[in-house]
Amino acid sequence: MGRIFLTHLGGSRLFSCASCDTPLTNRSELISTRFTGATGRAFLFNRVANLGFSDVQDRIMLTGRHMVRDVSCKNCDAKLGWIYEFATEENQRYKEGRVILERALITESESFDDNPGVSNDHN
Repeated sequence: MGRIFLTHLGGSRLFSCASCDTPLTNRSELISTRFTGATGRAFLFNRVANLGFSDVQDRIMLTGRHMVRDVSCKNCDAKLGWIYEFATEENQRYKEGRVILERALITESESFDDNPGVSNDHN
């Protein structure tokens, strides 16, 4: 097994794997906090990095029938949520290609400063 290459999306507020602290996404990729997963509250994101994917599964959810893949941390393999591949209901198609991360399985924190000592003030 070789070295795992991890991607960092940047941003001032980061979401990371609660098990190993691998960076996953940032606050600017957050679409909605009004979802529910197996562990309770879940968030919908536009883009998430450093994920592994299961095979496609057909699931009946509260909002209808969806084709989804479970997603896990690329670094430690902890299950984190799922990605929507296809929605059968027209009004649910906005979810396609988007990722659900379960709140209990991720952490949110301030990002490190990319340029310490350099002011971000533009005044």
